Amino acid sequence: MSPSFGDGVRAPIAPDPKAIDVTAMPRVLRRIAGEAVKLEPARVAVAVGASLGAAVASLSLPRLFGGAVNEAQKLLGIASQVHGSARMLAAHEARHALMITATLVIVATATRGFLTMAANYQAEFVSQKVAYQYRLDFFRQLQRLSFGFHDKIHSGDLITRGMLDLEGARSFIQNGLLVALTMILLVGIAASQMIATDPVMAALGLAFTPLASVVLARMGFMLRVTWLHVQRLMSILTLTMEENLQGIRVVRSFAAKTFELAKFDDAANAALAYSYRRIFLRFQAVSVMTLSFYGSMGLLLWYGGGQVAVGQMTAGRLTEFLTYMTLLQSPIRQIAMIVAAAARATTSGSRLFEILDLEPAVADKPDARDLIVTEGVLRFEHVDFAYDPGAPVLHDISFEVAPGRSLGIVGPPGSGKSTIANLVPRFYDVTAGRVTIDGHDVRDVTLASLRSHVGLVQQEAFLFDATVTNNVAYADPWAEEDRIVRAARVAQIHDYVAALPGAYETRVGERGVALSGGQRQRMSIARGVVPGPGVMIFDDSTAAIDAVTEKKVRDALARATAAKATIIIAHRLSSLMHADEIIVLEAGRIVERGTHAALIALNGEYADLFALQTRAEQGLSIADDRLRRKRAEAAA
Repeated sequence: MSPSFGDGVRAPIAPDPKAIDVTAMPRVLRRIAGEAVKLEPARVAVAVGASLGAAVASLSLPRLFGGAVNEAQKLLGIASQVHGSARMLAAHEARHALMITATLVIVATATRGFLTMAANYQAEFVSQKVAYQYRLDFFRQLQRLSFGFHDKIHSGDLITRGMLDLEGARSFIQNGLLVALTMILLVGIAASQMIATDPVMAALGLAFTPLASVVLARMGFMLRVTWLHVQRLMSILTLTMEENLQGIRVVRSFAAKTFELAKFDDAANAALAYSYRRIFLRFQAVSVMTLSFYGSMGLLLWYGGGQVAVGQMTAGRLTEFLTYMTLLQSPIRQIAMIVAAAARATTSGSRLFEILDLEPAVADKPDARDLIVTEGVLRFEHVDFAYDPGAPVLHDISFEVAPGRSLGIVGPPGSGKSTIANLVPRFYDVTAGRVTIDGHDVRDVTLASLRSHVGLVQQEAFLFDATVTNNVAYADPWAEEDRIVRAARVAQIHDYVAALPGAYETRVGERGVALSGGQRQRMSIARGVVPGPGVMIFDDSTAAIDAVTEKKVRDALARATAAKATIIIAHRLSSLMHADEIIVLEAGRIVERGTHAALIALNGEYADLFALQTRAEQGLSIADDRLRRKRAEAAA
């Protein structure tokens, strides 16, 4: 069992190092690099060219220094053998040669600095463009993915992937890709020049590479494991903060500040511990690499100095090799940073692409056409449905709702009422049977055309932190003012809105915090009425409204939806007793159907519910009678 943080948030299961895909790094990094090339090929080319130029400018320095030392040594040797004006001339020529070399060094260094700046600028520009594109792709993907996906993943994890993981993938372009390219050019060209000049000296100078390769490979693998821990813990932190902010009134009401702080602190401490682990791995690798590098440099100096002492090598040649090693010092130190960036990008990119590569369970068929409504008749034909295999929610549901007609659905919690509402706009696909509008299976038409024809007003009235106008006209942002006002009047919210200081331009606050529960529900009803779809579904949308206001809303809705097929789902029977037909659900099956009067006369489930709601003082005895009747039916 995984540990919990503050007994509130479950810790993520620790990733098994054996389960880490060691082949993922080249695949993920290649995809990130490919995105950069696809979006900004010209800038990538400029960055690569500038990096190449900077590497060439840097690699000119060893030859310049080595040549300068040899030339100065030669001229000074000549000067030591002559006297008078000849000696002064030799010294002058030596100074002139050194001046030329110094000028060339300054030019090469300035060129390297300018090209490095250009490469870094282009890399940063490209990385930000890639991040921009990934943000759009990620947000677009979240809009595409089906409700079944969102049901099984918490928003904190999605926010972490869309921000922290995306940043980890982006930063590789600048901190990894271009730095790695420069390093490869420097090390590769320098190594080839060193080998061509003196293989023995090159072997001594590059003796650190085998040990460095082993250390870096281990660090890269361990960093991937560590980053996977960190990213999962950051998801928990994001979820904890998000839930705390959304439920801040509950937290304050129950004086749970200390509990929430402890829960957040536990998760933050766990993330901090893995961050320390990541830092330790990186600096451990840097220390080993630095020690091995200076060991190679010491060997080079020992061997080369001995060769110079016996006259087998010039001082310039030794200076050239030492300059090569000095040039390699900075790139070698950057290798750890590159590997760390690659490890983070691999973990972050894998988590990001895991979402981007998903195919929505509910999507348009390749040959899907727009829904063309002629009559607007909604039918359920022997529909079965299960959210998870082996756990059916609906069994053999059949009904028909024509324009101008209304269907009421009632039943105990968990009986499948809201599931029926979600199947009409195809938030989920049926397991068996079919849902049709004018004979067209909803799976055969485009989702956009289907959902523009179906209006769903849910019990949870979510409002955006925007004005009343923007919230009411959300389904049709270009709706005229009179349509918005008319919808508000239908929902019995107009008088309240008109009395506000800003009227319809008043902001309602995050999730409609400035409104009461009933006001939020009425605004949600107004939002559903504005587009005027052909099928209207009210899923317990008046539960938070008082009985008097509900009666007014119901009468206004009856007039507004007189020509539409209407489904009313409610626990309160007064909300649907006027429907043309009522079906009673129990355990996902239709157990009764008919008009209100017919169901009362049937003296079954519906009649029991009606009696319970209209004669609360007799609720206990009626419940007892109902229980006895069910037992008798089961025995029979």
